[in-house]
Amino acid sequence: MVLEKIDQVNDIKKISPEEYGLLAEEIREFLIGKISQNGGHLASNLGVVELTMALHLTFNLPSDKIVWDVGHQSYTHKLLTGRKAGFDGLRKYGGLSGFPKRKESDCDCFDTGHSSTSISAGIGLVAARDLKGGSEYIVSVIGDGALTGGMAYEALNNASQLKKNFIIVLNDNNMSIAENVGGMSEYLNGLRTNEVYTNFKTGVEQSLNRIPGGTHLANQLKKTKSGIKQLFIPGMLFENMGITYLGPVDGHDVGKLMDVFTKAKRVKGAVIVHVLTKKGKGYDPAERHPARFHGAEPFDIQTGLPKNKRKKANYQDVFSTCMVKLGQRNENVVAITAAMPDGTGLKRFKNLYPERFFDVGIAEGHAVTFAAGLAAGGIKPILAVYSSFLQRAYDQVLHDVCIQNLPVVFAIDRAGLVGSDGETHQGIFDLSYLSSIPNMHIMAPKNKWELSDMLKFAVGFDGPVALRYPRGEAYDGLKEFRKPIVYGKGEILYEEEDIALLAVGSMVKTAEVVRRKLKEMGYSCTLVNGRFIKPVDTELIRELCKDHKLLVTMEENVRSGGFGEKVRDYVTDHELPVKVLNIAIPDEYVEHGNVSILYEEVGIDVESVTKRTVEKYITVKG
Repeated sequence: MVLEKIDQVNDIKKISPEEYGLLAEEIREFLIGKISQNGGHLASNLGVVELTMALHLTFNLPSDKIVWDVGHQSYTHKLLTGRKAGFDGLRKYGGLSGFPKRKESDCDCFDTGHSSTSISAGIGLVAARDLKGGSEYIVSVIGDGALTGGMAYEALNNASQLKKNFIIVLNDNNMSIAENVGGMSEYLNGLRTNEVYTNFKTGVEQSLNRIPGGTHLANQLKKTKSGIKQLFIPGMLFENMGITYLGPVDGHDVGKLMDVFTKAKRVKGAVIVHVLTKKGKGYDPAERHPARFHGAEPFDIQTGLPKNKRKKANYQDVFSTCMVKLGQRNENVVAITAAMPDGTGLKRFKNLYPERFFDVGIAEGHAVTFAAGLAAGGIKPILAVYSSFLQRAYDQVLHDVCIQNLPVVFAIDRAGLVGSDGETHQGIFDLSYLSSIPNMHIMAPKNKWELSDMLKFAVGFDGPVALRYPRGEAYDGLKEFRKPIVYGKGEILYEEEDIALLAVGSMVKTAEVVRRKLKEMGYSCTLVNGRFIKPVDTELIRELCKDHKLLVTMEENVRSGGFGEKVRDYVTDHELPVKVLNIAIPDEYVEHGNVSILYEEVGIDVESVTKRTVEKYITVKG
């Protein structure tokens, strides 16, 4: 086993070139084996095995720095830096992260998790190096899908001004999570397929070298902005920006990759190395269905099928069905995604109403302002986006949607704790950052039927509406409670006295079990589904104060700026005769791990809530 020879960083340099192919095979077998057991990002990692090997062979870590854009393709990098033993705990609580982590290794120079950030971070590391008089190499690895993000272009514009070496590796597999869209995708397709360039570039140089004075001419062509590449690909984007372009090069040929990286090291200024890879390479199911193996659940290696078959619909399925029905009933309804048609459940809508479906690429800020433009034009846009990714478009929500009070619907998926992807993906801040914006209205459904009802309500509402719901299986309890959605009003599910549980969204399910436990302990308890986080149902709060001594708010969001804080502020400001206990996620980042474990860790599980409620009530009762 060649892989067994690698125990720490730079051990790969002790391996002979004849063993590179075998090492790549063993790495792929190792990754497939571990991810089939624990889940994780498979297709992206299988695609960069040789690329990662070549980077580690050419550069000296940890003195040289590699910044991985997004970072979900860093598994081989972790293997080559001495973390092989940690893969049994990959993405588990307290175990190895699925993304680069500075606290995990000196070879992880920058924490990543969101797209289009690596070039900006790399330029910062370059500036720090130059200010300190260092000589290390800085390499940013970015996927072609990430180049649809505006931040990448801002960084490229900045990179063109550099006078010292900075290497940008463009990992081009023609995909992000879903198939790439837009002008950059078309442009890169042209580079990949331009045989005139890839086949004849060398021939032109050789021909010029054979004639008197030809060598000088070839050298001049290489040095000028309108070099050989410009002869065959007019308007070469990167060269025109002032960034040297090398490639395309086969991303699965370690020797060729090492050669081009060695050349890139000699460039004064920014240089892009264009690398062509195949997502899912080496595992047939992942090659044929790379999107399915982007973030894979545990699966059977022989078939590629998930080990745990879903029996019930998840919230994305419910959203998908409701979107199709809305599309049938209202021709003004359109759907928008930022490169996540499958993950958000919009694939069916796309297939049925392609002219009303818009995938803008990994560009959340643009997606929001694009939706605002549609709304201003009399269309009803529904933007489906993960909670963690909507953070990237805060200014556009505030400035372009809410100031104008435009009727954009934000379908916020993966709200709350999402588990194994960790702190960069936990959707625990949306209630806080959206609640601070005037004209924004926020709802959260207690179960799958309420998700459908709330989406219909949102489409008919004249103003910005955010509807947030969690990842995973859709709760089908409390079916008997299905009252019409009334603006700004919560609903009482069970009415008693003394203790009132006011829960929103996913926490209603938890609150139902907490109430049952409290009843078994002899306590009288009311259960309220808050429904609206903004505006809070203040009339209901006043009514509850008449017969209750303690209000317990429950939310899957950080405490600061959340639902509970609003209830507490209202009670305090109006000097209402009741005590308030806020159950929320502490104001801190939550690491990766199984969601049920994380619930316990942050104190929003049934046992923790029950215990804190009883302790508080005993204090209140005196």
